[in-house]
Amino acid sequence: MINLQGDAPTVDPQAVRAALAPLDDAAVDIGTIVTLIRSAEERDNPNMVKAAVAFPRPGQWGTRFTSALPIPSGEGPHYHHVGIYAFRREALARFVALPPGLLERRERLEQLRRARGRMRIDVALVDSWPFGVDTPADLARAGPF
Repeated sequence: MINLQGDAPTVDPQAVRAALAPLDDAAVDIGTIVTLIRSAEERDNPNMVKAAVAFPRPGQWGTRFTSALPIPSGEGPHYHHVGIYAFRREALARFVALPPGLLERRERLEQLRRARGRMRIDVALVDSWPFGVDTPADLARAGPF
């Protein structure tokens, strides 16, 4: 099952397919995608969700945390989390049954709920970042669709 956030109206259909790739591993509960942050403005924008990711194998990566703030600290690339989720049916049932936890409420990011249920989420890296509509200024910039 795919959950595509409504604030990314220009998402590339290939990105949606990429979110399914992590589910090739039976141990993964949820698949999602990230793209490289290319500027300090993007990195520092609190409306762009960032993902701290590790790279244990080519083609897929496990995410450890997401935040509105730039993470991780220190030198190296930063990644923008794109709001697309691919759930296994059982994982979706577990996810929606979980109550919001402290981190989810604090960061206001529903994907942090999966940590409460010890659910594994892996990410695929994509090249394109969809234009996000998070503020009235974004909506004005987007124009009619």
